[in-house]
Amino acid sequence: MTDVLAIAEHRRGTLRDVSYELITAGRELAEETDGELHLAVIGGHLEEFTRLLSKEGVDVIHAVSNGEEFNHDVYTQIAEGLVEEIDPGVVLVPNSVNGLDYGPALANRLGRPLVSDVTDASFDGEALSTTREMYGSKVETTVEVDAERTVVMIRGGEWPSADDSGDPEIRERDASIDESAVRSTVRAFEEVGGGDVDIADAEVLVSVGRGIDEEENLELVEELADALDATLSASRPIVDSGWLEKNRQVGQSGKTVTPKIYIAIGISGAVQHVAGMKGSETIIAINTDPNAPIFDIADYGIVEDLFDVVPALIEEFER
Repeated sequence: MTDVLAIAEHRRGTLRDVSYELITAGRELAEETDGELHLAVIGGHLEEFTRLLSKEGVDVIHAVSNGEEFNHDVYTQIAEGLVEEIDPGVVLVPNSVNGLDYGPALANRLGRPLVSDVTDASFDGEALSTTREMYGSKVETTVEVDAERTVVMIRGGEWPSADDSGDPEIRERDASIDESAVRSTVRAFEEVGGGDVDIADAEVLVSVGRGIDEEENLELVEELADALDATLSASRPIVDSGWLEKNRQVGQSGKTVTPKIYIAIGISGAVQHVAGMKGSETIIAINTDPNAPIFDIADYGIVEDLFDVVPALIEEFER
């Protein structure tokens, strides 16, 4: 039996989607060994967070009162204390900006091995087996953990979100912090790339790539996004050209998205881009190259010039 502790993540008063994905990943691992799934949420709006995180398969939620926002030293201390008390075989941490900040420190303090950027995990007999992508997502590798206790950082968008309600035990607690060991302070939060659009929250994304040729042609794709009430996103070349802000970028160096519909326009499908959108429910690709890699993962493909297809789609959706 191996218990699992997953540490939820929130930002600016809102739980992040990866928190629900952690539940799915943790539930699978706990079920494989007949263990318990413990979920920790540290700081923020605890009453609301515990209500939202009360999902099927979660045995215990540890609601730890401490501040509103993330702090490296505080998170590390609290997580370490929880691990020492629960003694889980696996600690799950989001492979996010915050997770990458405190996850390695936590593993170091616990003396446990760390596996980062994991896209799949399961118990193969008694051993934990994880999947990672390497060399720009061109190679998928299996990493078997040769230890009874480990910290695993999971990539967002790789597991479905848990959405079925449950009735876990809620353990409220105040954090006991060694203030002399807190050497960092969060003074402000600034979204990288500016703008108030979070493409990770969009249900429909219209994404544009190098095939758009010129910046002035973006207006055509924006018109389609408006007609679909969708959010506009892009591949890296568009952002590198300065045509759209960084917060619109999908991919390994941008954001991971999991919309219901993803429309890739003039995007070839480089592995770095695919890594950020392959979790979309339905993928529609428009490209003149029938051998473009994007068609390997697309549910629907249109091999035509986007400058012919997009206007036709706009006309159809505006009827």
